[in-house]
Amino acid sequence: MALLKLRRRPEPALAMSERDRRIVWRTAALLLDYPGPGLRSTMDGIEAAIGELPEPVRTQLLDFCDHVRATPELELAARYVETFDMRRRASLHLTFYAYGDTRKRGMALLRFKHAYRHAGVELGDTELPDHLPVLLEFAATVDPIGGERLLGEHVPVLELLRLSLADNASPYAWVLAAVVATLAPPTTADRRRIAELAAQGPPEEEVGLEPFALDPTMPEQSEGAIPPPALRPPRTV
Repeated sequence: MALLKLRRRPEPALAMSERDRRIVWRTAALLLDYPGPGLRSTMDGIEAAIGELPEPVRTQLLDFCDHVRATPELELAARYVETFDMRRRASLHLTFYAYGDTRKRGMALLRFKHAYRHAGVELGDTELPDHLPVLLEFAATVDPIGGERLLGEHVPVLELLRLSLADNASPYAWVLAAVVATLAPPTTADRRRIAELAAQGPPEEEVGLEPFALDPTMPEQSEGAIPPPALRPPRTV
């Protein structure tokens, strides 16, 4: 009688502890979000957490923090919009690469929504659930296993986004490189998918999408601290 073999999780590209991976995800969630006025007040806390990470992830994230500190606030916000909102091949919405704004994308978004709901997270109406900062925060603070699974399923998209940012000399490429390092390296099938997505580009059929978002309401934070998660469990009446 043959013994059943347990399916082992693929090793990440960079050997690191579970705690370190969650720090990378939490930090990347903050740094990839829109750089609002409160970002600079959290930089000390962010950099303190990054300082414990292994190389090269530590340097990649600290270099981006240096970029944030050296760039005027209005310019930082303008660059963010130019980078992620004005170019179709640098979207932070993971399902956009394969489905664009088509009807098929709605079904892909439901997979994210169901994962959040299964973990007890209430969705709001201001952000789609495939937004990378939302997923990273979910993986870091709510459900590391479910969050890592979703991240792993989108390795081709994450790698394509990293390459797109690097081609445009964007500092955000450093943050994507850190995220990719926490996941298993791309397989041969992943690399074929990357080539397909790069060649085809997102479909352009535009439809209205039901809003999928996490409640953005956050309590006050003390200066210098990393903000608590925006993800919150459903309220009970």
